[in-house]
Amino acid sequence: MTTYNIVASTEESTVVAEYSPPYRTAAEYQSEADLEREFIGLLSGQGYEYLAITSESALIENLRLQLETLNGIAFSGDEWERFFNECIASQSEGIVEKARKIQDDHVQILKRDDGSTKNIYLLDKKNIHNNRLQVINQYTESGGAHETRFDVSILVNGLPLVHIELKRRGVAIREAFNQIKRYQRDSFWAASGLYEYIQIFVISNGTNTKYYSNTTRNAHIKEQSEGERRKSKKTSNSFEFTSYWADGNNRVIADLVDFTKTFFAKHTILNILTRYCVFTSEELLLVMRPYQIAATEQILRRVMVSTNYKKTGATDAGGYIWHTTGSGKTLTSFKLLNWRQGLKLLKRFYLSLTVKTLTIRP
Repeated sequence: MTTYNIVASTEESTVVAEYSPPYRTAAEYQSEADLEREFIGLLSGQGYEYLAITSESALIENLRLQLETLNGIAFSGDEWERFFNECIASQSEGIVEKARKIQDDHVQILKRDDGSTKNIYLLDKKNIHNNRLQVINQYTESGGAHETRFDVSILVNGLPLVHIELKRRGVAIREAFNQIKRYQRDSFWAASGLYEYIQIFVISNGTNTKYYSNTTRNAHIKEQSEGERRKSKKTSNSFEFTSYWADGNNRVIADLVDFTKTFFAKHTILNILTRYCVFTSEELLLVMRPYQIAATEQILRRVMVSTNYKKTGATDAGGYIWHTTGSGKTLTSFKLLNWRQGLKLLKRFYLSLTVKTLTIRP
């Protein structure tokens, strides 16, 4: 395997500033298999490694290899068995605990055979391009309520963190959303429960593509128990809470090809997974929308520029962030204050930035 040393890195924006889709003629018919094949081809062209993994044993074997590579370690048989059963696939952990592990507790402790301990990173959140992206399709889960085959999954260091459900062109995108709800009910929890690590779902019929965060099992159970009362109410598990991706001018990027080139660019998807997902005190996983991400990064950029030009405390160092009612002001502010870089900068240079949130009322 080829290894690379970083010569230089830049603070590249997560949201593309402006995206102009190339002209293409609309496909008269594209089957689900054709759509899946084209999608995987695009990901491979963007640096994802394709793996023909369709069983849990192969998935676990690859997970071990990826964690060994990321952490520069070789597990013994006993060490891997302990680490996998206690830290990754514990039978006492569900979606809540696994979301917390990815977002807040991504460094786990390995008990070595000689009695010593070692930190094992599930993700490298400091140097995001140390994480390895792989793509698999048609993974088969036979241990659930029904045997199921998942369309396409993105593995990050061997863990399935993003799942994509595709429907052929012409089929309503809501059908893909409903399919994932069935998977959550019938099979994601089965066997070792590795698919409960999914952080983000993507649904597409080729023409329209949306994304949303995985919600916790507690919320799902609560909604099921409330039954009919939930049908008329929007919740975090509702289709209405799925989001379109967009560029910096807030122009929607809906076509799967364009979505893949932007949202699934390695820098973007790794940034979203490691920096722009929020695990709340209510134990819900939220993923930020493109304009929230852009606002957060612009604030940080403004602080750094004013600091570099020694304008802290001056009027020129100020700025405005304009959010309308219901657009996610609280989440944007929360992520800014909890992102390490933002927290460090804002603590030191708080007076250099004037951020005013303006509410537009009808």
